[in-house]
Amino acid sequence: MDFYFKEFEHRKPPEPVPHSVPRELLYQYLATCNLTLGVWYLWWRWSFALNYDALWFSLPLAFAESCAFIGSLLFTFNLWKTKDEPKKEPPHKIAECENGSEEDRPISVDVFFPSYDEEPDLVRLSILDAQKITYPHNIEMKIYILDDGKRPSMAALAQELGIEYITREGNEGFKAGNLRNALEQTYGDFIVICDADTRPFPTILEHTLGYFRDPDVAWVQTPQWFFDLPEGERLPAWLDRKVGRAGAFIGRGVERLYGPVTLGEDPFVNDPQMFYDVIQRRRNWVNASFCCGAGSIHRREAVMEAALRSYSEQISKEHDAVEKQIRKLTKEKTVDKEISNNLRQEILFDTEFTPYKFHVSEDIYTSIVLHSDTERTWRSVQHPEVESKMLSPQDLQTWTVQRFKYSGGSIDIFMNDNPIFRKGMDIKQKLMYGASFWSNLSAIWNIIFLACPIIYFLTSIAPVSAYDTTFYLHFLPFVLTAELAMMVGTWGVAGYKGKTNFLSFFPVNFRALWTVLRGRKISFPTTPKERQTGTFFKLVIPQIIVFSLSLFSMLFAWFSYSTGAFGSYSFGGLVLNSFWIINNMMAMWGMIAAAFWTPPSDKKQEQESEELEYGI
Repeated sequence: MDFYFKEFEHRKPPEPVPHSVPRELLYQYLATCNLTLGVWYLWWRWSFALNYDALWFSLPLAFAESCAFIGSLLFTFNLWKTKDEPKKEPPHKIAECENGSEEDRPISVDVFFPSYDEEPDLVRLSILDAQKITYPHNIEMKIYILDDGKRPSMAALAQELGIEYITREGNEGFKAGNLRNALEQTYGDFIVICDADTRPFPTILEHTLGYFRDPDVAWVQTPQWFFDLPEGERLPAWLDRKVGRAGAFIGRGVERLYGPVTLGEDPFVNDPQMFYDVIQRRRNWVNASFCCGAGSIHRREAVMEAALRSYSEQISKEHDAVEKQIRKLTKEKTVDKEISNNLRQEILFDTEFTPYKFHVSEDIYTSIVLHSDTERTWRSVQHPEVESKMLSPQDLQTWTVQRFKYSGGSIDIFMNDNPIFRKGMDIKQKLMYGASFWSNLSAIWNIIFLACPIIYFLTSIAPVSAYDTTFYLHFLPFVLTAELAMMVGTWGVAGYKGKTNFLSFFPVNFRALWTVLRGRKISFPTTPKERQTGTFFKLVIPQIIVFSLSLFSMLFAWFSYSTGAFGSYSFGGLVLNSFWIINNMMAMWGMIAAAFWTPPSDKKQEQESEELEYGI
């Protein structure tokens, strides 16, 4: 496996986007204008622009626009300002990280690598990098392989590299259970959580432990960076390889007109910079950045203390619920004290204490538990600089499994233990969590946005009262200020691919929503670290259907308009819906192309394989 990484080892992570106060003020101004125009547009839309002759069509679109506007409102709040946590010097002793402590001893850190079925060679690279972690003061650091696969090869690897090895009989709770099992057998003051493919930089502790000088900081999340993302191939080179010199000439001509065109660049839109450098980083100002697992550093005391309170609350909640059932059956006002005590003991016996929730999204669940702690104001920090590197999903099947797990886990929390209704969080924190969960419901209105232009083109029925000057005077200012605000608010981080990917994500998102609504559990599959072979046509059938219907309906409508053969289209309606449907098609095409994408072959590797085959 080592040959795979050599090609990417030279790559450097992106620097955080510098904070600019003038740009932030401009964003706040544009965002305020956009939200004001949005309220004005929606008021007009519901009051005067419904097509009463086709309410079956007009009402769903107005509903979808309203839901999307709520998402925009929450996203604007998320991006409102940047307030990075001030960096502090790395602490010398543990007493510098605790209130009223006089312990004169070095800080102890446990570095966890949970693993289930990953290749030992992959984990080896991660461990070797972890062993290069440096710290300016004396520190006690232990590295652990947490092997849920109970593999002799992994135990041998731990022995060979001189690190600790922990396994267990079953694998209840999957990764969360694995972490809980390790916490019961380790004693570090701080815990660094890595995935099997997480390769930490030497500076990860030096750059993050200073935040823990504040005794209320429970965890620090560092940005995840996929260092093996495909860089793609420029259009002239691609055409030269496929067609020859004539193709290269055409490609250069296209680039002169359009600008640089790169094919195969991050086909799955895995680059997480938008999430970490914009979304997560800007949650620092309200103490609402959440844990994302790999690359996070946790204070053991916070994890255990919050878990104990959560455990106590869970027992009390179940106890109250059962007593309520007993009173209902017996028609008594109270339950006998002895029966109540026995009942509590039974619940205690049946309820397991776990520092990490046995949940597919145990990282964000743990964040919710800590942020909602009613007795301690635990704080989180999103560290701006990248401190580790890891592997990206290399095929659409792996990407789909990962996104389904993330989306389903978030929806499950939203439906069954919504943090908005939890005590302990302030309204700003609840809004931030609400933004995350609301976005995972987007399949409902995204399907409407995909269907509406197709319906218009095939029927000539408009979802608004008319595509006239009044409509454009309300619609265009709202849309244009939204684009300007987004451009300024995410300055330095490309966002268009993320938006189109979000739209094309609708089948996975909808399947996750439907799974949760039916009461089924989201599974805990590990994300494959190696590319799965083949193409994945079946995974993009919904996108192919949307793309094909969009193209056909647009051609049909323009042909009908130009010949007068069908319908009563307006020119303005055709133009607006053409821009709309082309954007939808571009979004679908990105996902379709990803299904058939294969990494460019390594010519040197091919040559070596041929030499071995022919015995050269």
